[in-house]
Amino acid sequence: MKIVEEFPESVRVFENVWIPMRDGVRLAARIWMPSDAGEAPVPAILEYMPYRKRDFTRLRDEPLHHYFAGHGYAGIRLDVRGTGDSDGILRDEYLEQEQDDAVDAIEWITNQSWCSGNVGMIGLSWSGFNSLQVAARRPPALKAIITMCSTDDRYADDAHYKGGCLLNENLTWGSAFFSLNACPPDPEVSGEGWRDKWLQRLEKNRPFPAVWMQHPNRDDYWKHGSVCEDYDAIECAVYAVGGWADGYVNAIPRLMAGLNAPKKALIGPWPHAFPHAATPGPRIGFFQEAVRWWDYWLKDEDNGIMDEPPVRAWMEEWVPPAPFHDERPGRWVAEDDWPSPRIEPRHWYLNVLSLGEHPDIEDRVRLISPQTTGLRGGDFYGFGADGDAPLDQRPDDGKSLVFDSDPLLETLEILGSPVVTLELAVDRPVANVIVRLNDVAPDGASGRVSFGVLNLTHRNGHEHPEPLEPGRRYRVAIRLNDIAYSFARGHTMRVAVSSTYWPMIWPAPEPVELTVFTGASQLELPVRPPRPGDEDLPAFEPPERGPRADHTPLEWAEAQRMIELDLTNEETVYTTFGDGGDFGGAALARIEDIDLTVGYTVRKTFRINEYEPLTARAELEQKTIFRRADWRIRIECRTALSADRENFRMEAVLEAYEGGEIIFHREWDEVIPRGLL
Repeated sequence: MKIVEEFPESVRVFENVWIPMRDGVRLAARIWMPSDAGEAPVPAILEYMPYRKRDFTRLRDEPLHHYFAGHGYAGIRLDVRGTGDSDGILRDEYLEQEQDDAVDAIEWITNQSWCSGNVGMIGLSWSGFNSLQVAARRPPALKAIITMCSTDDRYADDAHYKGGCLLNENLTWGSAFFSLNACPPDPEVSGEGWRDKWLQRLEKNRPFPAVWMQHPNRDDYWKHGSVCEDYDAIECAVYAVGGWADGYVNAIPRLMAGLNAPKKALIGPWPHAFPHAATPGPRIGFFQEAVRWWDYWLKDEDNGIMDEPPVRAWMEEWVPPAPFHDERPGRWVAEDDWPSPRIEPRHWYLNVLSLGEHPDIEDRVRLISPQTTGLRGGDFYGFGADGDAPLDQRPDDGKSLVFDSDPLLETLEILGSPVVTLELAVDRPVANVIVRLNDVAPDGASGRVSFGVLNLTHRNGHEHPEPLEPGRRYRVAIRLNDIAYSFARGHTMRVAVSSTYWPMIWPAPEPVELTVFTGASQLELPVRPPRPGDEDLPAFEPPERGPRADHTPLEWAEAQRMIELDLTNEETVYTTFGDGGDFGGAALARIEDIDLTVGYTVRKTFRINEYEPLTARAELEQKTIFRRADWRIRIECRTALSADRENFRMEAVLEAYEGGEIIFHREWDEVIPRGLL
């Protein structure tokens, strides 16, 4: 990757600027701008999230916003209320208060002498979410956004639920948020009152996974902040960016179909990461692409970006499953409209032991999936680390009902969402069904192409689930994740159906016997014909970025990802350990320009008996460190989730240390009715 040192504009950096809110609370911002912006005002680009601009995201903020400033923009990295160095308390995700504050911040920005009056927002994950949410508030100065790895529907595609199933990511992300929310402001920014602000944060903190589990259905809690409730509320231009390996990718096609504002989409093979540095690649010159977007919408430069096809995606090809891929084989393709009228549905039937283009006589097949089905499924959303992507699916296929096509006689390419419609019955009132679409190579290796999950009590919608009638036959459609994929000649398509998928989703309270009626169940694929214009798509520039903040790695966390089976009790334990932060890959690093040592480690443990879902237990241990010569802070956080037939049990312990002495300790033990989960 090219590190740019010389820019069209010289850059000035303001380490901390206080932005006042309407209620008197101050939010903390770090600002980069051209040195002469006071005399020649420039557009502003706002990034707004809770991940601590002073330290945790410093190494990623500097290259991005320095790059924007060097190309004639003011880059503003703003801490959400109650996080980093900002005043106040953060009580939950995506509250109306958060949106109000963003509107206030944009008004403040446009009133500064260095701002031309045009503002954009950019963000990945949290800041991608609130970019959409703030766009729906329509502040007059907000002309365009770039939203990455985000969602338009907080219930359908976030870290909490998928298909009405409880994700273990609800615990893991919620615990990370719980720990983050306990971190102090930096005394060098906040001054003498930093400790009072920290103690207030600790006192008001709460285990967020339990909060979200109190809303197992798509109620008003989730509708708030879901821009799909009213796409027409967004009038500014939207560039939606993501990757096929990210858990939120389905939102991009929905945004392209639902928005009436100017819009553009880019989907690569990437995980939950910026496209210039993502693994697997190819990595692209995303910073250059972003500047093109800003130049068009914030500077009125007609550079042709809106004359290009609005949807551009990486058509993935077969690669042998492995713990790590630096790049994913494939090619860039494009569509001029979405939904594309060129893409046609094509059907296959789930016959006994086969996937055929014509239905066989109806029959039925039965399965009780072992509780460990899904161990090769990877993480809900990966970050590009070894093993967080799905591995060879054969061990999971062996615990599922599988339906294989004949080897393909010619290449078959799809773009969109596969749908599997199952005629099924179950023997319990609460049951999940998981469907995977795999590509099986001639040597037998099985690679996951896409997957979908459905809590069958949500078969008629996510707002009002209904228990199942054991033995009754139902017809349900399971929509798999959107994907662009090229099945090669000689390869086999495989549909794998199971009733468990651990540790990605929490199991139903009882083992479930699943009956699938073959000949009546079918697979629908969005088949994409060749598009001659794909060969003439302009190439992305090679990746480049601005200078990074100086830092010194001090300790490395040896990444672990292990599965252990105890043959005496049939318990499987899946453990991961790593740094989980953004400190140049180190578990402990010193940021030189602010003389601060920061560190973060997390251990995740998922355990379950092969045949008993009520043995499921997930645990997290986190440790966060801030250290300066005269300032030493340590935060330890432990959380765990278990369940019986009627209730979930959420346990948490939070401890905070200053100078080696404990200054805060609290324990939580909360019981949440599991309802139809």
